[in-house]
Amino acid sequence: MRALIIDGYTDEPAGLGVPPYIDVYPRYVAGAIWTADKGAEVRYVTVDYARENLDRVMRYAASCDLVVFLTGVVVPGKYLGGEPIRLEELIRWPALIEGAIKVLGGPVARYGYGVVGGRVAVPPSEFEAYYDLVVRGDVEIVVYNLVKEGLRVEAVSPYELREGYELVDEFARRGARIVEQHPNHGWNLIAEIETYRGCPRWLVGGCSFCIEPRYGRVVFRSVEGIAREVEALYSHGVKCFRLGRQADFLAYMAEGVNEVEFPRPSPKRIEELLRSIRLAAPGLEVLHIDNVNPGTVAYHEEEAREALKVLVKYHTPGDVAAMGIESADPRVVKENNLGVMPEDSLKAIRIVNEVGARRGWNGMPELLPGINFVLGLKGETRETYRLNLEFLREVLREGLLVRRVNIRQVLVLPHTPMWHVGDRIIARHKKYFMSFKKRVREEFDKPMLRRVVPRGTVLKALYVEAHEGKYSLARQVGSYPLLVYVTERLRLRERLDVVVVEHGYRSVKGIPYPLDVNSASLESLSHVPGLSRREASAILAHRPFRRVEELASLVRRGALKYLCVGPASGTKGGRAPRVNLNCSAQGSKPNAEDWR
Repeated sequence: MRALIIDGYTDEPAGLGVPPYIDVYPRYVAGAIWTADKGAEVRYVTVDYARENLDRVMRYAASCDLVVFLTGVVVPGKYLGGEPIRLEELIRWPALIEGAIKVLGGPVARYGYGVVGGRVAVPPSEFEAYYDLVVRGDVEIVVYNLVKEGLRVEAVSPYELREGYELVDEFARRGARIVEQHPNHGWNLIAEIETYRGCPRWLVGGCSFCIEPRYGRVVFRSVEGIAREVEALYSHGVKCFRLGRQADFLAYMAEGVNEVEFPRPSPKRIEELLRSIRLAAPGLEVLHIDNVNPGTVAYHEEEAREALKVLVKYHTPGDVAAMGIESADPRVVKENNLGVMPEDSLKAIRIVNEVGARRGWNGMPELLPGINFVLGLKGETRETYRLNLEFLREVLREGLLVRRVNIRQVLVLPHTPMWHVGDRIIARHKKYFMSFKKRVREEFDKPMLRRVVPRGTVLKALYVEAHEGKYSLARQVGSYPLLVYVTERLRLRERLDVVVVEHGYRSVKGIPYPLDVNSASLESLSHVPGLSRREASAILAHRPFRRVEELASLVRRGALKYLCVGPASGTKGGRAPRVNLNCSAQGSKPNAEDWR
């Protein structure tokens, strides 16, 4: 049997699959096919590759027995690594494929299509005319049954759900090798790992706009199952992992799950999980998490603090505990069943700072909170926007660190309480939303970024992902990595360290560290901390240099530590010592974009 998986990318409250991330869906589906038919030929392509090679991909798809489209953006954002599948592509491409069974799976098949907040999603029923199966249940289970039944569509139910993780763990292990077909494999690929499904707050209905509580009762994966999947991924070259597919990382194996709204964290079980991952992938380069419910931290302060300390012990720096605060307006909190009042959210931010604000080896703080706001919810008024801004001002006044603020308009999805409200609130408040977003960027984001990575901070292990004009766009691998505009045109995929020299609202400008004086541009030289414009011009006039010592008569001593002669990996006398990370922040905004 021949099968093709077309990854249209996913972005959910629990789970990200836009490059450099690969989500669980394509891995599970590939594993399901190989479990049902060990001899099957399974190919994987991303939607970006399909766009660039459409004729070739469609010809191959027509030669297949099964084509599976996987996509769904439930929490829309902006992406540097790829563009999720467009609505017209989702409708037009299946018509180009004759003969194969065409299956649509992922969040789009369950909750509908939407890539822009503030709108009502296109319901899943709209796609039934274009696909043989629109999977409203678990796509990996449906595909497994479909292959076992000889691809007889009438023999399977598109509503089939997994009963536990026994089969899924097998799919995850077998499907791990599909990562070798991902375009980011071998450099910055990061695998999203599922720890459990559902939201502990399903007992009270969960937040009004969120899909996670709709999965119902929380079901955990075993430590052994997760470790076996990580081991398999690691054996196929994956070195970066994020425990992102869960509503609240601290709720993993927590006491009282499915019995109380905010279960008590278990530091012991979390340590068991993290230790097993470290043993399964001893040479891993990144281990991060995603979601943390601020209520869990605020209502179980002691246990949450211990669990976060365990996380810092085993993870890698630059980690982000993304907190769904959603609104600092008590009225909105109540009407949308958000569960956490502003004072408790602020308490949670303080606790994460106490544990994780110290700087790690890669230049980023170990663990910082992220703040999510959702606008357009029930009960929202003009006052809501003022209260949200005042909440952020209090964070600044207290000297706390926050990695990033994510501001989005609600995407109205079927089967959520907001479905009955629609988009009329956000449409009415559009001007408030735009003003609020602008003020947050100017009054909060830039001052906060100067605290998180002061001028002179060395950030390590970045990869060049794209170019914009004369700049290279580079990021570390991990949760919500900081975008750096590097002042040199570097090779794509090149790995480097940088020194932060200027701050924007959501990004920074950096120069390579150490900076090769023989090849550096005038702009790079002019941004070296402690180096004057006159000294930069003198370097240009006297190069090439053979040793750093030759620069001593041209530049001040403080600037020498940022410079080298020859490649940064170092010729004799090349690499300078590590820079002080506690410099003052200054500089102006580069041409930054609001990338996720």
